[in-house]
This record gives sequence, C-alpha cells and structure tokens, in this order.
Amino acid sequence: MNGSELTAEDDKLVTLARGAKARAGAAQGAAVRDGDGRTYAGATVALPSLQLSALQAAVAIAVASAAEFLEAAAVVGDADVDDVSRAAARELGADRLVITDDFGVVLRQIVL
Repeated sequence: MNGSELTAEDDKLVTLARGAKARAGAAQGAAVRDGDGRTYAGATVALPSLQLSALQAAVAIAVASAAEFLEAAAVVGDADVDDVSRAAARELGADRLVITDDFGVVLRQIVL
C-alpha cells in the first residue's frame, strides 16, 4: 500500500507517535489502535538492560492494557522498522503500518 493519504484515525496515530517520540527524546515514536478504538503510544527504549523499538513498546503497552486485537500501527522517525517489531503488531492482528518522518509526512504504508 502506497500513498500519503491517511484516514483521520491513522492521522491520530501519527500525532500520538510524534508526541511519544518528542516526550522521550527517542529515535522513534509509535502508536497502535486496538479493536475498540483505544490508542497506545510508546517510544524507543534504549537502556543497558532493555532494548525495545518504539513499535514493540507501543504493542507491549497495548497488551498490558488488555488489548486483544490491533487494527493499525504508526511509526514516526527512522524509516527502518525491523521484522521483529512488525511481527509484534501483526501477531495481534494489525493489518497495516504507517511510517512517517519526524514531521508526520508519510514515507510509506506497509500491509502487515
């Protein structure tokens, strides 16, 4: 899936991901939306004892909040999203991933 047009719901994910990235001063921010429309945001975790991508962090927060299904995900920052991170979102049913630059400009949309 290519294109720069986002739904209002996906645009909200990008906004939340941008906020998470900025608050944490992290390399990436991410946000996911569950089947009930609730959203969860996270940022890259780079501790000596714990390494998580922003997408992994957002998925973990969703799971810890009892989300059982994800509709979509967005990542802001470095356009490289590894296979493990994509698999975490896909495992809960996310069918697409929006990747944007730091300003929220869509770089690509990936079908998971």
